Formats: sequence, C-alpha cells, structure tokens
Amino acid sequence: MKAVLALALSAITVAATAMAASNPGRDAILAAFAAEAKKADAGFAGFSPQRGQAFFATNHTGGKADTPSCTTCHTKDPTREGQTRAGKQIAPMAVSMTPDRFTDPEKVAKWFSRNCNGVLGRDCTAVEKGDFITYLSSM
Repeated sequence: MKAVLALALSAITVAATAMAASNPGRDAILAAFAAEAKKADAGFAGFSPQRGQAFFATNHTGGKADTPSCTTCHTKDPTREGQTRAGKQIAPMAVSMTPDRFTDPEKVAKWFSRNCNGVLGRDCTAVEKGDFITYLSSM
C-alpha cells in the first residue's frame, strides 16, 4: 500500500511540474531565445537544464563584487524564497513554486538586463537565458 501511495504521489508531482513548466508565454520566450541563439550559432542544438543549473550556481566575475552569482539573492535552492541585498523578499525562482515565472516578456527582459549586468557585468547571451529558464522550469 505504501509503495502504491508513493508511486501515485510521485506521478502527481511529475504531472504538476510538467504542467507548471508548460506555459504559452514561457514557450514563446524560449522560442525567441532559441531563434536568437541559432542566429548567433548555426550549430545551436537546444537549451540545457544542466548548463542552466551550473550558470545559476557559479560565482562569476565582471559584475558587482557583492553579487557574484544568482544564488547571492536567490539562494542555492530555487524552490525557496530569496532576498534582495536591500532585504526585499523574492518569490522562488523554480517554476514549480512560482508558475507565472518567465511568462511576461517585459519582466523577463527587465530582470535579465538588471541581473545579468549585476552578476556578470554584461548582458546574458540567448543561450544563457534559455538554459537558465529551462533549468528553473525543470524544477
């Protein structure tokens, strides 16, 4: 009985995550990043949640010294709330926890511009953005 219950719970969790990850707005944003990536590199083969996870967790150079990585404000666990340097709460980055995350093109552009420049000291590439969204949509 426990095994059946665990299996059912697992299936519900997988289905809920898949439903949260699939969103027409997010899909359109990812498609635009994919087209941009393909234009920059004809060999572009798709986004990678593994690269997105590495990008999210890595300490980068070139940006502000007090924000070397995404995890500085967003925590190492994207399913948890983060906090800005000024102390303002940030909803979890994981799409499973914040289903409307990465669905508004204007918000996506605004936050990538602000945060990429703060962390990297430059704009993120289309591949970095797509990998990032793909990783956070997989959780």
